[in-house]
Amino acid sequence: MSEQTIYDCKHQEVKLGDIVRITSLSKQFIKSFPEDERILIESMIGNFFKVIAIDEEGQACVMREWHDERGQLQTHVIALDEEEMEKI
Repeated sequence: MSEQTIYDCKHQEVKLGDIVRITSLSKQFIKSFPEDERILIESMIGNFFKVIAIDEEGQACVMREWHDERGQLQTHVIALDEEEMEKI
């Protein structure tokens, strides 16, 4: 299995462990989450995340963690398209 090269919105190569800034997320993607989680997903735009995986489709995956109102740790892992991220 060969490694797929992936790029960001400025055509910079993105690899596992790189830091990327989320530049955008589609409205359709945001609406796919339960209403109470949408604000958390939308707030990822403009913030920086470490690439924790490259999925089978060649997308960089990042993770957000937070504690809910009961103090339980919650996570979301999302896969980003080229136009949704900028390597820092």
